[in-house]
Amino acid sequence: MALLGLESNLRERYPHQLSGGQQQRVGVARALAADPQVLLMDEPFGALDPVTRGALQQEMTRIHRLLGRTIVLVTHDIDEALRLAEHLVLMDHGEVVQQGNPLTMLTRPANDFVRQFFGRSELGVRLLSLRSVADYVRREERAEGEALAEEMTLRDALSLFVARGCEVLPVVNTQGQPSGTLHFQDLLVEA
Repeated sequence: MALLGLESNLRERYPHQLSGGQQQRVGVARALAADPQVLLMDEPFGALDPVTRGALQQEMTRIHRLLGRTIVLVTHDIDEALRLAEHLVLMDHGEVVQQGNPLTMLTRPANDFVRQFFGRSELGVRLLSLRSVADYVRREERAEGEALAEEMTLRDALSLFVARGCEVLPVVNTQGQPSGTLHFQDLLVEA
């Protein structure tokens, strides 16, 4: 339970007394207690509000890295799949249409179904979700202002550039130390 950020007093509660996010965390904790080599998760974040969904997705990514378990995630949320998966399998009517890493699936679709599924109009933004700020930091530069985290996706960075209306933002590493800058123009080139 501690691994999933659950307080020990939740053990005394009934499921209906827990929030949706707490219920999901308890379900994952129960599954992990059996120490499985493979964890099957069928639409685990579908019924959650966007904030809780994002937090739990980050938690699952952290747990995946920490425990090294294989997680098979069944989802109809394209952005969720791109954000969480190392390997995607796209199916249509029970048949595998294409499989591979997210970048390959987006940039080299096997057929029109795959192309339509991932959506041409959002391709650039989806590609940004596969890259991190750390890959595009200009390490020799420094800037003032509220910093981006290196582990942030370029898609999230794009949102902050738009919200802040600026061209350059400072970047910090996982220890909170300045590591360089990110330029808005670099995102446009990448997308």
